[in-house]
Amino acid sequence: MARKFRPLTRDQLETLPPGCPGCVFWETAEPLAARCGERCDMELSRAWIERVNEEWGDCGRIAVVDGEVLGFIKYAPASLVPQAQVMPSGPPDQRAVLIACMHIAPEARQLGLGKVLMQAALRDLVTRGERTVQAYATTAHGDFSLSPMVGVRFLLRMGFVVAKPHPTMPLMQLDLHSVAAWTENLEAVLETLRLPLRVPQRTPVPNIRGKGSA
Repeated sequence: MARKFRPLTRDQLETLPPGCPGCVFWETAEPLAARCGERCDMELSRAWIERVNEEWGDCGRIAVVDGEVLGFIKYAPASLVPQAQVMPSGPPDQRAVLIACMHIAPEARQLGLGKVLMQAALRDLVTRGERTVQAYATTAHGDFSLSPMVGVRFLLRMGFVVAKPHPTMPLMQLDLHSVAAWTENLEAVLETLRLPLRVPQRTPVPNIRGKGSA
């Protein structure tokens, strides 16, 4: 089984897990309800990735198994993430990198892929000389498939601490110096995960909302 991490590019948007292609929650400047697909616009999504790649570099990582994308994580400088500027817990540190979202395909959840994806993202940021990473978390429990934020318990397990408290959407932070000594081969770890032996072929899933809706 061929397993690897690859950079997130505009060409891979349509291969992301169901509900994610075209979602522009984080790319939207006006306040939105915290739900994936609250606004969808494939052209804006592609344009945002192109802008970040040109001004800063790769804006995410995807996990590919036998040619199928089983998960992805998206990140960028906080100053390039419009929705972050209007979050209820307050804006992020403009010098930090912000983890925007992370999603795993339904058939690959609860198998350790999220942890390895986050580690791959942090390794990439350490290699690029970044110092601080932040992420808005959700304190909700249960199904995170429609959440544009990562669960707070997961982030705490990854070493994040609270930067700005909030009852439902705190801003979390991690000092990347604490992970600078990582030497683990994450691709080898990816190979050991008990992911599906045969990934079902997924047909494109229509976005939750139409283009430009809010």
